[in-house]
Amino acid sequence: MKPRLRGSALVLLLGLLALPMAAPSYADAGKPTVALSQGEAAKGADVTVTGQGWRPGALLMLLVCGQSDPDRGVIGGTNSCSNADGQAVTTDAKGSFSKVLPAAPPPRPCPCVVHVATVQGEQAVVDTALTITGQPVAPLPAATGEGSLAVLAEPRLDGSSSLLTWFGAPPSRTLVFTVGNLGSAPVKDPVFQLGTSHGVFAPQWEDRQWKGTIQPGQKAEVKLDFELSAGAHGDYQVSLQYAKKLLATEPWGVDRPWGVTFFWVLLCLVVPAAVFRIGMAVVDRLRPRDPKRVGPARHRGVRLPDVTVRLPKLGPQPGGERKKPPAEPDQAPQRGTTAALPWFTPDSAPTENHPNRS
Repeated sequence: MKPRLRGSALVLLLGLLALPMAAPSYADAGKPTVALSQGEAAKGADVTVTGQGWRPGALLMLLVCGQSDPDRGVIGGTNSCSNADGQAVTTDAKGSFSKVLPAAPPPRPCPCVVHVATVQGEQAVVDTALTITGQPVAPLPAATGEGSLAVLAEPRLDGSSSLLTWFGAPPSRTLVFTVGNLGSAPVKDPVFQLGTSHGVFAPQWEDRQWKGTIQPGQKAEVKLDFELSAGAHGDYQVSLQYAKKLLATEPWGVDRPWGVTFFWVLLCLVVPAAVFRIGMAVVDRLRPRDPKRVGPARHRGVRLPDVTVRLPKLGPQPGGERKKPPAEPDQAPQRGTTAALPWFTPDSAPTENHPNRS
């Protein structure tokens, strides 16, 4: 008996020492809860939504969704919700919140719920039933069975940007992942929710159906194509969800479309230059012309003999009088004739005045 008592005491002592080491968590207080001020409301009426047990400082999105059930969640994804009238709220230090939400009619018929989900961080979703007066009611689609899908390998993004993407075309990729059926029933034509988010904004979910059947214990490779809006760039996050469960997230850095920037810079340089050229051509055509410069001699040079003939005589004239320059001849002298230089006169030739020097 003594060895057993010693072993029990040792186990009890280790347990007591381990209790202070457990880190406190908001999940220890229980699962997040949501309560409504009224379970039935008219279209457009205000409903106060309160919650407790959420992560402190968490950003939550509140939506009114149709074709939904608290047990099965939002079957049609966020496309079944009145996204335009959704509200966002941040929890306090205790993980509680209170927000007024209008009971806007969703695009799908009821049963309806108030869908509360976290935007970032650890995924947490709570759906609470809400009856909207005057909203059509339709039965929910049949359940596909008890199959459960899980991602078995790290997802990847296949594809690359083309030249058109460099000039602002929508960037596109293919999300490739491997899922396995961990349940006891086959899953036929599963519908995944694929969402893309940028920065602090919530993901925009879209339903993507995969054609095929996954038997229990089997796995399959799934490829889902998607694209962003034209001109999108920056840090994006691609999320994959199935049956209200977040399966995987993958970051995606989208390059800036520098071709658009280059086009605008080139446009800002070419257009002013073209306008300047057109304006100068118009000014050159409309300005008055000088009649003396009009004619074939406008761009023709003057020949040297013409200049030589028109030079005046600069030397002194005999008798103390300066003769007037000869009138300009009507016709230019013929080629080969040399005009008399203005500083020589016939009576001042060296041979006549000084005959002994010859």
